[in-house]
Amino acid sequence: MNASWLDEIRWNDDGLVPVIAQSAKTGRVVMFAWMNREALELTAQHGYAVYWSRSRQRLWRKGEESGHRQKVLDIRIDCDKDVILLEIEQEGGIACHTGRESCFYHRLKQNRWEAVDPVLKDPGVIYQK
Repeated sequence: MNASWLDEIRWNDDGLVPVIAQSAKTGRVVMFAWMNREALELTAQHGYAVYWSRSRQRLWRKGEESGHRQKVLDIRIDCDKDVILLEIEQEGGIACHTGRESCFYHRLKQNRWEAVDPVLKDPGVIYQK
């Protein structure tokens, strides 16, 4: 695959680019993560989201433990070419490790963060090891 398109991305000093995953079905932002060059190339090649885990310092195939993979329908970049937007189909309807549809489930209400989305599946059941 000719990867010259990857050279157009404005990678940060760590060789990463921020990525927003948005549900194609609802338009809701379900996740924010990071990708390095290899993760983005693998995502484009295989059609499933691969991210860079900063905490584990390795590639992270979304759903590798939970089974909640993200099928990528479209890859876009912003005008500054420093943020990626993935339009995805979230397998199982759960993007967050807490068992929720979206990682953005807290809302600021009267100067306090309040969880407003339900847990769809117990994380203890999702991540049995």
